[in-house]
Amino acid sequence: MVLESKAKRQLRRFAKYGWDKLPVCMAKTQYSLSDNAKSLGAPTDFTIHVREFVPKLGAGFIVAMTGNVLTMPGLPKHPAALDMDIDADGKITGLF
Repeated sequence: MVLESKAKRQLRRFAKYGWDKLPVCMAKTQYSLSDNAKSLGAPTDFTIHVREFVPKLGAGFIVAMTGNVLTMPGLPKHPAALDMDIDADGKITGLF
């Protein structure tokens, strides 16, 4: 594994907060066990490149961001926000 300078700095800071004991989830390409989307499937003898770590403290883990992967929230085909409204009297509808 290769850690970029930002990731190394973050690990030192995380240790000060006690976050170094949290489990780690890898964010990587869906096409490969490596962080290289062109190296399909289960390649051997590869190196993972971690550019940064993202703490998800509410969930209780750290995300290791690898390669050029991007994260974005997943939304259903019909997001709940489309059903939310507020009427003239201030009454909110459409909440769970």
